Amino acid sequence: MNCWGSGKISILEDYIATIRKVKAKEVIRCVETAPGQRAAHDWSEYMIEFTLTQGKEEKVIFFSYILGYSRRQYIELVEDKTQMSLFECLVHAFIYFDGVAREIKSDNQKVCVDRWECGQPIFNRHYLGFASHYGFRPLAIHPRRPIENLKIERPFYYLETNFLNARHFRDKADLRGQLRSWLTEVNDVRKHRTTGRQPIEMYQDEISFLLPLPKTHYDTSLIVYRVVNQESCIQWQGCYFYVPGDNMFKSCPVRITADQLIIYTPDFEQVSTYAIPAKGSASRYIGLPPAYKHTSRIKLSDVKQRLISMGEAMEKYVEKLVTQKKDPTTILTKLLALKVVYSTEDILMAVNRALHHGVYDIKTIESFLLTHARPLNAIKTLFDQHPGYED
Repeated sequence: MNCWGSGKISILEDYIATIRKVKAKEVIRCVETAPGQRAAHDWSEYMIEFTLTQGKEEKVIFFSYILGYSRRQYIELVEDKTQMSLFECLVHAFIYFDGVAREIKSDNQKVCVDRWECGQPIFNRHYLGFASHYGFRPLAIHPRRPIENLKIERPFYYLETNFLNARHFRDKADLRGQLRSWLTEVNDVRKHRTTGRQPIEMYQDEISFLLPLPKTHYDTSLIVYRVVNQESCIQWQGCYFYVPGDNMFKSCPVRITADQLIIYTPDFEQVSTYAIPAKGSASRYIGLPPAYKHTSRIKLSDVKQRLISMGEAMEKYVEKLVTQKKDPTTILTKLLALKVVYSTEDILMAVNRALHHGVYDIKTIESFLLTHARPLNAIKTLFDQHPGYED
């Protein structure tokens, strides 16, 4: 008896043909661009074991900017992939090449593209502001079309196979130093496999076509508001920066650059400038005066005034507390201290609920905020679009 039943070998052959069928690959054509016309930027992450910390790999991030005509490339080691870091890297690349390409292409990272509508990218407004400052036209790769980036022919391939391959680095500082030398001594002078010429040689033909640099560079600083806490400090990335003067529980503008943190009073008078410590630094409190003594008490009249200025609901709540509590100083101070963690809108929402239920207990308000409100350090601000800005 035939164990295959009435089937024929052709049935098996037909089935095998379907699973073996290979979809025809799309033809990829690298379209050459004119000198100075286009550049592209991208990120790439790697795990590297430094000789100072053998046995432990550390994630490192590289930024690449490459000119489409000459293939000359700028690569930089970065700490994160935030918009602030992107703008700083692009500025460094423009200075490195002494000019800007007329078009700059990116992938669909959120720091560049908010979304796509009707086949067109809707660029992030800060990225558009940056592009208009330097005069280049922003471009983006269509979603699910990574081959569009092949114009620059895998910008990290030569980095991987030549620079990172079998090379040792003591630490990140050593990596940066070796990278700078490699860019000019190796990457610039190699014979490119497509053009058959050295990138530095072709760059000499391209430089005169690049857009000139503006008189002043784009300000890549991060601008945020931070509330001064009960220690007269504002918090940023795990460190506490001292704010002099009578600014406890006030919202102060803070300007953050790559290496500095500048604090202003609420009426925008500059009061302090600090160097930002390196990540992993043991220093947590920055700028405390030698004779600093912690005090969490401020005048009751000042506390009441600052609370009342938050709105009508808070004014009513403060009046009730003052009449019901023999000494309302502690609870009023704790109520004001909530500004360090929560927005005024959320605090007023909690206070309105407490008024409605006749509750005059700070713990109840804190519990409500913990459940229903979003902490300030989770609220996005200018350039604050990546977990790298969690503080």
